[in-house]
Amino acid sequence: MTPNIKRTQPISSEDLENRASFIRMLLLDVDGILTDGLLYLSNSGDEYKTFNTLDGQGIRIAISKQLQIGIITGRESKIVTSRAAELGIEIVRQGCLNKESALADISHQTGIPYNEIAYAGDDIPDIPILKKVGLSITVPKGHASAKAVSHAITSELGGAGAVREMIDFILSQRE
Repeated sequence: MTPNIKRTQPISSEDLENRASFIRMLLLDVDGILTDGLLYLSNSGDEYKTFNTLDGQGIRIAISKQLQIGIITGRESKIVTSRAAELGIEIVRQGCLNKESALADISHQTGIPYNEIAYAGDDIPDIPILKKVGLSITVPKGHASAKAVSHAITSELGGAGAVREMIDFILSQRE
């Protein structure tokens, strides 16, 4: 089954598939990409996030097939630290006010150039990275500004299988 990734910019399907074929790392925003983007807070101040098991299984598959997975997020959360560890995600940057700097650091640290990195983001803080990487992806509920600069948009919503769809698409182009 071919994932339902769709082009958002005036690039050909062939160009989109070609970009995906070179990807060695997928970096993910958290809120709105790995989650539904809603913040659940209790009266005592506890924060809750929900994650999709399809996304988790996709991340495990990606890692097993040498597609590195990382997280760059503006918020800090013990929940993200825990979920990343559970899935085997070793690259985790939280509290990033400057996501572009985090991208540069990760690229330098891993030796993976920008054109071999995909990034999934859904809002204004993600735009600098979306503009720099080899494959930029957003979700249907992403902000219009993120959609305007992304190469592709998933059919699935953030927190509801969008990450699995991204992974399936990238892996299908690498085979």
